[in-house]
Amino acid sequence: MNLSLHQRAIARHEVREIEQRHTQDGVRERDSAASSPSEGEDDLVIIYNRVPKTASTSFTNIAYDLCGKNHYHVLHINTTKNNPVMSIQDQMRFVKNVTEWREMKPAFYHGHVSFLDFTKFGVKRKPIYINVIRDPIERLVSYYYFLRFGDDYRPGLRRRKQGDKKTFDECVSAGGSDCAPEKLWLQIPFFCGHYSECWNVGSQWALEQAKYNLVNEYLLVGVTEELEDFVMMLEAALPRFFKGATELYKTGKKSHLRKTSEKKPPTKESIAKLQQSAIWKMENDFYEFALEQFQFVRAHAVREKDGELYLLAQNFFYEKIYPKN
Repeated sequence: MNLSLHQRAIARHEVREIEQRHTQDGVRERDSAASSPSEGEDDLVIIYNRVPKTASTSFTNIAYDLCGKNHYHVLHINTTKNNPVMSIQDQMRFVKNVTEWREMKPAFYHGHVSFLDFTKFGVKRKPIYINVIRDPIERLVSYYYFLRFGDDYRPGLRRRKQGDKKTFDECVSAGGSDCAPEKLWLQIPFFCGHYSECWNVGSQWALEQAKYNLVNEYLLVGVTEELEDFVMMLEAALPRFFKGATELYKTGKKSHLRKTSEKKPPTKESIAKLQQSAIWKMENDFYEFALEQFQFVRAHAVREKDGELYLLAQNFFYEKIYPKN
């Protein structure tokens, strides 16, 4: 059937209207996508299972300072008596909360909890783990004085060993329990996780499991001694959470917020005595492994120029895309 000129004009007008609506819808969708994070980013969960006395409070305060501006939630995992091992029922509750508590997403969880393998619980999307570790003897010395004198973060709070004026060197010389090599065993079990063998002091299996988890389960593990670089790389990898973190760390009053009071550096003799123990050798092995991995990641992410670090631009692209539209 032949269409009249009038009918053809109406048809062309309707087609133009449809095309215009599609164009407007496409522009609106693009504008919306550009102005708001993708659905995947809004479903992100980060877990920072903090090792005590590794500058964890200083770093966590950056997350708190940025959460309002970057639109995510920060939640502290407060375990009874700071016990890093959860019961099986609490593990189930925690996994359920982290994966299903949609009102809190995107979320940044932090607390003194050992690594928990979400795969065992059948979840579809695992959280992103990050962490920071420290030279094991420096961490122990800091913790020793922290228990006695506290820090400048909460100076009025009474600490467990308050009143004990014995220095770390005096403790080592007397063979005290608070400075014994066994007290070094902490960073390995925190990364090893919720297995019995992780908490057997001096376990070679625990060391290997901790290393395995560090490279396979953690997006990034920094070191206290190079915290600014850690913050910079997190901002580059996870801007949804850490946009503005590097500048905040450099200029903010909270950059080195928590400093242990009355801390006296140990003598060479005390250090040498601790370094004779097999436990120190294992914890130091783990620390050096983590440091090497961190420096490897950093070498492929940043460059130094005139004493300043800067991030490398995107170094890949896509081509030969078929089929052609």
